[in-house]
Amino acid sequence: MDIAWIPHHKHWRLNERHYGALQGLNKSETAAKHGEEQVLIWRRSYDVPPPPLELDDERHPRFAPQYQHLPADALPCTESLKITVDRVLPFWHDTVCPTILDNKDVIVVAHGNSLRAIVKHLSGMSEEEILKYNIPTAVPLVYEFDQDMVPLKNYYLLDPEEVKRRQDAVANQAAARPN
Repeated sequence: MDIAWIPHHKHWRLNERHYGALQGLNKSETAAKHGEEQVLIWRRSYDVPPPPLELDDERHPRFAPQYQHLPADALPCTESLKITVDRVLPFWHDTVCPTILDNKDVIVVAHGNSLRAIVKHLSGMSEEEILKYNIPTAVPLVYEFDQDMVPLKNYYLLDPEEVKRRQDAVANQAAARPN
């Protein structure tokens, strides 16, 4: 976009969903070990999180320097999409909404599940609908709002057939690879 000077703000609430004891594991290898059905339940059920990390596990976020300013009990040991929604929406309401209401444009760059949390909220999707919805990687999704922050319309900035292809690619990420 040739506008590298845009002010940006990082926030832990936009982090990807925490996959607990599965954190950092390869999706395909995990599917081969636990079965695609179980991985799909962990990845895409609305309120069933993967097994949690133990507090002394080096993968727990409390050991990461970027989270030292947060109380340990604010950091997840595991997350379902429901828990991710509960984590992300305060950032949406407290940071993004006031900025938009101040007539400024906002670009939210985040991971797929964090974005799905926002899309669920903005589009009024049910738990079942959001589970089937895939955010295509690196494709801007534009929402236009009225003066009360009610979404008027949304659309991707890409050809619909290419959006579909990329959504399908995201949906197939957890498939076990043949040996």
